[in-house]
Amino acid sequence: MSRIAIPTVEQTSTASKPLLDAVHKQLGVVPNLMKLVGHSPAALEGYLSLNGALAKGVLDGALRERIALAVAEFNGCEYCLAAHTYLGKNVAKLNESEIRAARDGRSNDTKADAALRFARRVASEHGRVSDSDLAALRTAGFDDAGVIEIVVNVALNVLTNYVNNVALTDVDFPKVDLLKLAA
Repeated sequence: MSRIAIPTVEQTSTASKPLLDAVHKQLGVVPNLMKLVGHSPAALEGYLSLNGALAKGVLDGALRERIALAVAEFNGCEYCLAAHTYLGKNVAKLNESEIRAARDGRSNDTKADAALRFARRVASEHGRVSDSDLAALRTAGFDDAGVIEIVVNVALNVLTNYVNNVALTDVDFPKVDLLKLAA
């Protein structure tokens, strides 16, 4: 059970309601994470704005989902792992092999593999990556915009991982076990 209450529609802040309505219009549902973050209209607006802006960036949806999976697994976020496994399969159309590889910070696609390895380094080193980490990413074909967007996608996913890990948000996607727990 969530340690921070997930508000119902009636309990949702007036300022958060239009934002959650937009989420519902886009997804057909309002995930528990959005309801939870909706406790703070400012936090919800910030999250949705950054997420929306990144969707218009140079990284495609499949790579963004792979990054989300790698970061969720790294941070042990069961909610985000379940959500991004679902989105990876049903929206980004990643196969089981790619989802599993992404959770391990890898990909069968060379360019995506470089991005995921870099994303995991960003997460594990708290952004303090080496020159060789950057060089490997650039060799794989990422320009400065790509580098920045990978870092910002990692940060966005750390944000949701931390919110969910603090709240122990009730998972409203098909449950997925963390690899650490499965091993």
